[in-house]
Formats: sequence, C-alpha cells, structure tokens
Amino acid sequence: MDAQAGGKRPLNILLVRVSSLGDVLHNLPMVADIVRHYPDANIDWVVEEGYVSLVRLNPRVRTIIPFALRRWRKSLWQARTRAEIAAFFRTLRAQRYDYVFDTQGLLKTGIIMGAAHVVRGGRKVGLANGSEGSGYEAASRFFHTDSIALAPRTHAVARGRMVAAAALGYAVDTPADFGLPTVAHDAARPHWMPAEPYAVYFHGTARDAKKWSPQNWIALGARLAPMTILLPWGSDQEKAEAEHLAASLPNARVLPKLTMADAVLLARHAALAVGVDTGLTHIAAAFTSPTVEIYADSPRWKTEGNWSSRIINLGDLGAPPSVAEVYSAAQRLLA
Repeated sequence: MDAQAGGKRPLNILLVRVSSLGDVLHNLPMVADIVRHYPDANIDWVVEEGYVSLVRLNPRVRTIIPFALRRWRKSLWQARTRAEIAAFFRTLRAQRYDYVFDTQGLLKTGIIMGAAHVVRGGRKVGLANGSEGSGYEAASRFFHTDSIALAPRTHAVARGRMVAAAALGYAVDTPADFGLPTVAHDAARPHWMPAEPYAVYFHGTARDAKKWSPQNWIALGARLAPMTILLPWGSDQEKAEAEHLAASLPNARVLPKLTMADAVLLARHAALAVGVDTGLTHIAAAFTSPTVEIYADSPRWKTEGNWSSRIINLGDLGAPPSVAEVYSAAQRLLA
C-alpha cells in the first residue's frame, strides 16, 4: 500500500522517540518516508521537552507531546509534578492511533507505547533487538504487537526507517530526508552570530574518549584563519574547554550559552561545521551544512552522515583523524 485509497480515512500514527538529541534527529526521516507513501497521514510524536524545538522544525509532524522524565525525576512526589504526569498521559490517550512506533527500545518508551490507545486492529511496533553498543532493553518488547528484527549494524537513521517500512509495507529506497527547512540567505541572525561566513567547532561531548585533542582543534583553527570560528558549549567543563581554545586562536569566539533553538540556528547557518560524534554535529549534517564529522572512540558505521556529498566522515573507533585530514576535508567543502 502506498497511499490511502477508496475513501479510507487518513492513518493516525504516533512516533515514540524521546531522547537523546542525536537519536531524535536520526528518527526524523521516518516522517518523510511515511508521508511519501501515505500523504494524508497524521503523525504525532512523543519527545523529551528539551528537543521539542527540533521536532517542531518538521512541518509534517502534527502534534508534539512533550515528555519531561528528566525533570520529573527530581520532584516525583510534588503535587505539581504528579499533575504534569497525569496531563501527559491524558494527552497521550486523547487520540486513537492506527500505528504506534517505538524506535528507542527502552522500558520507559515501551511504557509510553503501552499507554497509548489504538483503534481496533491497530499495531504497536517496535524493535526486536538492539544495535551494537545501544542501550536496548528487551523488556520493551512486552508492549509490542509486532517486533521488527534488524541487523545489529544497521545505521541509526536506517533503523527507524526500516521499522516503519516493514510495518507499513513499503521499501526504503531513497536518501534520508530530515524534512528540515532550508536557510534563506537574508534570514535574520541573532546578535551573537556574525554576518560573515563562519566555521563552528562542535568540540564538546559527554564522553571524554570521543573528543578530539585541544592541540588538534587549535592547529586546525590556525590553518583556517582568518575565518571566524565559533565555539558553543553546554556545560561548565565545555565552556572552560572553549575558552582554552579561544585563548590560542585570535579568530575564535566563545559563544554565550545557547538554547536548543539557537544551537540549531548555529548549525544551519554555518559555512563549515567541524565536530565530534555528538548531536549538534549531526544536526549540521542533517541540514547538509558543509560538515566534517570526526570519529575517535565510536563506530563510524552507526551515525555517519551518508546522505549528502556535503558531509565528510573521518576517523573511526580508536582511530581519530589527523589535523591534515580534517583540514583537507574542510578545504574541499569550502571550495
């Protein structure tokens, strides 16, 4: 089936992918796939409240249902928190769905799937297995009517796409489409964003082993001079690291603390993004901004940007790229 026919009502579909930033981003192409084959489908999404602004960029998502477990955990016994949780489940159950997809495969996302209402004959579809190194929890299958098995080395973007395709009866045969808006050349820029073309370093990540050494970032920045380099940060440690880089690079600038929406703008407008395996690097790649992805301590096959020639992936698990390799890639993208 590739479209509604014979006067049937549009499908109502719920996607459950609550976190993290990169994983939510990598789930977006499911939307374009479904709409391509079922143009009238209504697609809703449950996502952590911090990532609502990202999902909202895709105009084909009808309703976003914010989930705030990270915040709720800190005050579970407070009346206000319990009221918020009750309101979440009321909103979740307000619509009956034809399909509910849980592409995260955790107990918490399984519980959300279990709580959602489906029409008679509706399907709750999830993962039968995790990918290598994923946080998959087998108990999530308890909430499925259908569990889709995939190869353990299926790319992060392909996993959700293939689950939906198997359930809805179509093939995944097009490049990933994240459904994100293009950037207008005359679009207004926030005060912290320079008018001239800039590079951005997405240098920060929660796991130190995934980082590229400060000496490498500094050496690359010296080669990119006089191009302005913007340095975002998301924690006190990352801010200190950004300040260290800026102290050695006169063309580098430490940014103020950005909201998620501002961080997305930063990635969208970049003339060049260079970053380690982290969510903001993948956002730049999803917008097909010229992006060099650096892999140092994570497998490249899992998240590499493989949908555009404007993305160059370097390094791999235990084999970070050299400064020369990254600079050469940056020059190709800027040419």
